[in-house]
Amino acid sequence: MVGRTGRTNGRRVGRTVSDLASSDRRAFLTATAAAETTAADAPVPGGTPPVPPAPGGAPARPADGTEAAPHADRELRELLEEVDPGRIEDTVRRLAAFGARHTLSSQTDPEHGIGAARDWVHARMKECARVSGGRMSVRLQSWIQEPDSLVPTPTRITNVLTTLRGTSAPNRVYVVSGHYDSRACGAAAADGDGPRADDDASGVAVVMELARVLAARRTAATVVLAAVAGEAHGLYGASHLAGELKAAGMDVQGVFAVDAVGGGAAGEAGAAEDGGAAEDGARAPRAVRLYAQGAPAGGKDDSPSCRLARSVRDAAGDTAEVDVRVVHGDDRDRWAGDHVPFLERGWPAVRFAEPGGDARRPCDVDHTARVARVTAAALWTLAQAPGAPAGVQVRTDELGASAELRWRRGTESGLAGYEVVWRGAAEPEWTHVVQAGDTVQHTVGLSGDDVFFGVRAVGRNGLRSPVALPARPR
Repeated sequence: MVGRTGRTNGRRVGRTVSDLASSDRRAFLTATAAAETTAADAPVPGGTPPVPPAPGGAPARPADGTEAAPHADRELRELLEEVDPGRIEDTVRRLAAFGARHTLSSQTDPEHGIGAARDWVHARMKECARVSGGRMSVRLQSWIQEPDSLVPTPTRITNVLTTLRGTSAPNRVYVVSGHYDSRACGAAAADGDGPRADDDASGVAVVMELARVLAARRTAATVVLAAVAGEAHGLYGASHLAGELKAAGMDVQGVFAVDAVGGGAAGEAGAAEDGGAAEDGARAPRAVRLYAQGAPAGGKDDSPSCRLARSVRDAAGDTAEVDVRVVHGDDRDRWAGDHVPFLERGWPAVRFAEPGGDARRPCDVDHTARVARVTAAALWTLAQAPGAPAGVQVRTDELGASAELRWRRGTESGLAGYEVVWRGAAEPEWTHVVQAGDTVQHTVGLSGDDVFFGVRAVGRNGLRSPVALPARPR
């Protein structure tokens, strides 16, 4: 059950506070752009300087991410300064006040239930879009969910999707999601109050705050900010969104599920017993925990999701001033979040989450604001950098004394060139980098038996993509 502790020290909140049918990219983006919004012209950030040169064979720092040019770094810092814990608190309190946000609760009551929460989120997102100059659009994505074990009758489920269309790479997509549905103690208890300030009003507050701070800005890639429903009954909202993105052929290069980020392991003493970010049980108030699927690729921590998580950590380290502690696993024990449907479709997807829930703690919105800044730093950096290289391969000469890497050149207008990185087979992080230039091949005088190789793209703004690993020829 949800505790009723009210506001305590710090910012603790609780009570304890159109369906798309098309199957191609153009239809997805057209439907997004055609959503009913009111817009006004907004200032456009200025140009960016050329990428600084990197010395051959120099230590690779940062490993997977984001050594930005000063101009890009300044833009990011300004964005992060706009994240407002007070607004996040207001959002969490308002969502908790709807009481039952259960998938089976009322969709027509204007003050109570899932429908009231849906309409409120939709209206607030449309307000954000008004300053976007038409780049940001908001729509309701609805469908009828057929009965199953937790949904006894056909039920309408609706996602609220806010899309900031990319300026130069609109088909490359990054998704941030939080689920606005909640439930009380039982999945079938549609009428029981389940305010769930933490799970997951906190995640939706992050999504809505990102919409506010991004609305007047331009991103190279497309950003989808999703308040999804049906999570507690089977990840229905995330599954529906992932299915439509897949059918539309969108190039989804990163998904961030933000769920139950009101505090917990990173911010509370004694949380080590739950396998949380505070590994020794000590207080770690500026740490957040990020789950990344650790399936083998080049090594045990080289899955696409682990590489995405490294990019989050690197982007946040110098700008958001938060310690991102990556957990190499799909999710918490016995849990599955809204990133899972994206993982199942082969896309890199990670989840911000802390242990416990409303029944165990109130919602610390200062911690939630830290998660918002981390997510904003990663999202902005990835969306402004080139996409990860495609078609990377490595060939070793007959004597094994050198390795040739090849890849396909990207088509993005902001692409400056590529870097080749490598590390020893026993090293957990990339240790060396060489600037390959604007080319599609590079030879390294090292044996592929001794090291792992990767390639990353570099933008004219100095931002780096995540590292892409080579597929070895058979």
